[in-house]
Amino acid sequence: MVATESGVSTTLCSPGGAARTELVGPGTTLTDERLLPVVPALQPLLPGRGLRRGTTVAVASSAALALALAAGASAAGSWVAAVGLPDLGIVAAAETGIDLERLALVPSPGARAWPAVVAAFLDAVDVVLVRSPPRLPAGQARRLMARARERGAVLVPLGPWSEPADLRLAVTASAWLGLGQGHGHLRARKAEVTIAGRGPAARERRFLLWLPSPDGTITLLEQDARLGSGGPAGLALAGEGDAPAGADRPPLANAG
Repeated sequence: MVATESGVSTTLCSPGGAARTELVGPGTTLTDERLLPVVPALQPLLPGRGLRRGTTVAVASSAALALALAAGASAAGSWVAAVGLPDLGIVAAAETGIDLERLALVPSPGARAWPAVVAAFLDAVDVVLVRSPPRLPAGQARRLMARARERGAVLVPLGPWSEPADLRLAVTASAWLGLGQGHGHLRARKAEVTIAGRGPAARERRFLLWLPSPDGTITLLEQDARLGSGGPAGLALAGEGDAPAGADRPPLANAG
């Protein structure tokens, strides 16, 4: 579904391929009905092993991680919206496990319309990925977080966010596989993910993930990984985010 700048009138996109990330078996249930499911590799990262409805989960620097967070809910039948992310790759979303038939996009709503568009999706959609306009007033951020709490949606800001979130996730280092000296193709990435927040998530923890693995799935490698200067499995680590070491940050369509 693509929504235009003039409103939330929509057209359906055709699926870009079968989702490659799966939940653990059909009919998986969670003990808390306030939780949205996530893919198995991400369950140990989150309090309750799922996305709690009504919360704000901020993701720094990595659209791949944000898409991975939404993939489990999407596979289970939830709608996902993305607002203010014009470079979000449809192919990358499908390969992560997002169902494109239940994906709504408003790539560039404009700074004035942005809060109203996000609020409208929070009223109707389970997971809303957003990138805020520059210098978003803290009052607007608070109102949108309150709207998510009231409606039972999950708000996922990418990049800077002017208010403390319930959870904060970031890819703090990563190592790409497949690139040689000026040749080759990106095949997989090991990523160090940190998570912190409020309540049970107050203590910062670190995890090592395949994001993605060589077979395209998201896989947990290690919890509270203690990575030395050589990086995971002896590989040198790039900086935070989705770009490979030594390369300009690519469009999100090509990001892991």
